[in-house]
Amino acid sequence: MRARPISRDVLIEELAELISARPGEEWVRVAVDGAPATRPQTLADDLVAPLRSRGRPVLRVSAGDFLRPASLRLEHGRTDPDAFYEDWLDVKGLRREVLEPLEAGGSGRVLRALWDSRVDRAYREPYQELPQGGVVLVDGTLLLGRGLAFDVSVHVWLSAGALERGTPEEERWRLPAYERYEHEVRPQQAADVVVRADHPDRLAVLVLGDRARPSGS
Repeated sequence: MRARPISRDVLIEELAELISARPGEEWVRVAVDGAPATRPQTLADDLVAPLRSRGRPVLRVSAGDFLRPASLRLEHGRTDPDAFYEDWLDVKGLRREVLEPLEAGGSGRVLRALWDSRVDRAYREPYQELPQGGVVLVDGTLLLGRGLAFDVSVHVWLSAGALERGTPEEERWRLPAYERYEHEVRPQQAADVVVRADHPDRLAVLVLGDRARPSGS
């Protein structure tokens, strides 16, 4: 594995090119995966304008709006790393409401948000129809290795030390879950594009074998 230094602006442009290179008549389901310290939602947000400028309709979805109800999510307490890893994300809901409608022959009707975990009740979001050739950008953590059908996956990676430093004290109970993810899922091998982000001002794309990757790799 080698690391190719890259600026954030160039990274955004290369990711937009990679996604836009998919067949224009197909929907593209994109995962932007990373621990909260990597701010995957910001990277996903930054991709919206470049994709639209390339003629791709875009819909933003956050996996944090597809958590399971508290009665299920917190059954083993609020700080159980194994429950965080296994039980917090409503995988079936995300698949049913976001990913399956964008399969070949799907309806294209997507629900952007399912469950508001802050008040523990369902959102009342209307379905939105994503035109053919549109892109859904899903940000979240621990998204890979769950059988979710993403067409392009981007993982923002931090070393164990950087992850610990970037995680607030009140969330450090989650660190064993991230370590488990690293060992069991191996996101550096599973993702199409891996961005090393220990130093936000000195990003690098990790290149391994013939994985799908930005055009300049």
